[in-house]
Amino acid sequence: MATTTLLFSPPKLKPIGFPSSPSSSSSSSISSSSSSSSLGSIGLRPRNPNPRRNRFGRAVRCAAGGGVGGGVVFPSALLFDCDGVLVDTEKDGHRVSFNDTFDERELGVTWDVDLYGELLKIGGGKERMTAYFNKTTWPEKAPKGDEERKQFIAYLHKRKTELFMSLIEKKSLPLRPGVAKLIDQALENGVKVAVCSTSNEKAVSAIVSFLLGPQRAEKIKIFAGDVVPRKKPDPAIYQLASTTLDVEPTSCVVVEDSAIGLAAAKAAGMKCIVTKSGYTADEDFENADAVFDCIGDPPEERFDLAFCGKLLEKQYA
Repeated sequence: MATTTLLFSPPKLKPIGFPSSPSSSSSSSISSSSSSSSLGSIGLRPRNPNPRRNRFGRAVRCAAGGGVGGGVVFPSALLFDCDGVLVDTEKDGHRVSFNDTFDERELGVTWDVDLYGELLKIGGGKERMTAYFNKTTWPEKAPKGDEERKQFIAYLHKRKTELFMSLIEKKSLPLRPGVAKLIDQALENGVKVAVCSTSNEKAVSAIVSFLLGPQRAEKIKIFAGDVVPRKKPDPAIYQLASTTLDVEPTSCVVVEDSAIGLAAAKAAGMKCIVTKSGYTADEDFENADAVFDCIGDPPEERFDLAFCGKLLEKQYA
């Protein structure tokens, strides 16, 4: 197959870096664009909003006007984690809501910033509380039986979600830079968009609806909470997304912020870009396809949709 001509201009900003690996030489040469958020200004030619894909859901090369031929490869799907990727919610959102819930029930439990950072290594809020109480001690007001404790944890998590959603509805926590831009680029180019999170589905839906707006929200598929039996780093949620969206895992690009999320994406056979968040800056991202501090908006844009496609390009060369 002929070499594809890039349709976007060299960047003014460089990413934090690419992990060292045998294949890093090819990925480290990939450029990100650096002008405005509109497709024209980042050097992408106008696309058919429904670009053609083959019957197996593979990404295809798109020439100007949406025809198949020499051009830019776009992912079939762009999959986002929620907490830490769409919004930096953990320290001032989820942690605060957990603590407020504990206070309401007078449990005598407080998760400080450092402790919560350690607890984030456990995927899922219910699982996080259960692991913490098992390791330390269950509060005096907690029930003694295993089944009753499951119900107790479920109640705490439900209340915590209500408090967290109140913060989101007040728009107390903003979107991270570049999130809306990248989602818009994907939707305008016919790339499927989904959010894949271990968080409660109502909380994730609230973030997508209130912070991204209803017009975007109706086009974004959400996979969250207990939709799969095993949480990240298990790849189940990304496998479910691939199956439901009818796309091949190898044609998907995931945006994650944590080591457990990265592990889940790679185990599912997907490309993964890491945008570090407050709690994950020092985690090991050696297996990531690219690592940045954020997605970024112009003029401080780190990467765009064309960059995501370039990660896939060698698979179809």
